[in-house]
Amino acid sequence: MKVTEIFRKTLGILLLVAIVSVPFFKPVQTYFSIPDQVTIFKDQHPGTIPTLASAETKIKAGDTIVSQDGNALIGNEVGESSVLYEVSGLPIKKVNVNVLDDFKVIPGGQSIGVKLHTLGVLIVGHHLVETSSGKVSPGEDANIKVGDILLKINGNDIKQMSDVAPFVKKAGEDKEALKLTMKRNDETFETNLTPKYDHKDSKYRIGLYIRDSAAGIGTMTFYHPDSKKYGALGHVISDMDTRKPIEIHEGTIVRSNVTSIDKGSNGVPGEKHARFSAKENRIGSITRNSPFGIFGELDKQVDNGLRDKPMPIALSHQVKEGPAKILTVLEGEKVEEFDVEIVSTVPQKFPATKGMIVKITDPKLLKVTGGIVQGMSGSPIIQDGKVVGAVTHVFVNDPTSGYGVHIEWMLHEAGIDIYKSKPKEKAS
Repeated sequence: MKVTEIFRKTLGILLLVAIVSVPFFKPVQTYFSIPDQVTIFKDQHPGTIPTLASAETKIKAGDTIVSQDGNALIGNEVGESSVLYEVSGLPIKKVNVNVLDDFKVIPGGQSIGVKLHTLGVLIVGHHLVETSSGKVSPGEDANIKVGDILLKINGNDIKQMSDVAPFVKKAGEDKEALKLTMKRNDETFETNLTPKYDHKDSKYRIGLYIRDSAAGIGTMTFYHPDSKKYGALGHVISDMDTRKPIEIHEGTIVRSNVTSIDKGSNGVPGEKHARFSAKENRIGSITRNSPFGIFGELDKQVDNGLRDKPMPIALSHQVKEGPAKILTVLEGEKVEEFDVEIVSTVPQKFPATKGMIVKITDPKLLKVTGGIVQGMSGSPIIQDGKVVGAVTHVFVNDPTSGYGVHIEWMLHEAGIDIYKSKPKEKAS
């Protein structure tokens, strides 16, 4: 009985070890690494799928959409197909293959000036008004918070700061309250605010600091010549006081000239300094400010002098760890190419930021900038002749490294549908 019990325990342990060990066998690991679906582009560099020992792969019978060269899949026509893994004639895994139409963009790298006008005016702070009865803050009394957006006064649209003063003066003189329409996050609400007379500067005040615009610099990521749409920065533009994303009414991008660079170090991010005029050298509009960057349309194509012809893109699952290049400006308006290393990349199925970790390896770039600096955001990342994404954030404690976003999601935010097939021409 004792021997039987020992045998059962030993057998149980062996089975447990076997079960736990199975996932660590290379054939099993390879099997689980085989995707259920692969997306590739027509007439571009072939996509690869894992090879499985003792298994052969077969393209869907009679299919002309995809052809095979070893473990490489080649898209011949736009459409859907499949590949079947077989062992001794028995199917063990099916991979659906989606072939998209050939798609290309022109990489950027140019330094750009950014000018945003907010939707309404943004509340960036409170202040006290010195009245005859003491200091008060009409804005706080009206339950207005920093980060709120003033949309209307007495039913009239407010588009810029200069629109506010006439209403404040009249309401103060008439001893009346202003009816304000405010936006807080995704909700709109109304509140009444009574201006107070400030004895210090002899004016009626509402006790609020407001702003209607923001400006800065960044880097162009891509331009799509067919739609004239572009993407830049790779991250959202937030107000410097409220730290909230700026909701834009309209915006403009212009050429900018890099004048100097503060080198980054551990704990201290570096920064590009550039000169630009918001009224001159306009190159395009800004219609969207999102977590993936700023987007709009260019007035005309702006060349970078290095790679001015359309290049294919890589989807998130096609990006790999290893050497790559970035395009950016260190001085003036000259776009240069520098070496980087893609340290890690996540094959994302849904739009998400921070899909890559990128390390600067180029000696010249490290000498001048110390790594990734503010103003470099949006610099396009190129790997194996494809635009794969953009640099977005620097690691504060390691300025040589930072995050990148996949180009796939920037295109999605720009309103460019890479998954939509071109309409087939009708036979004459």
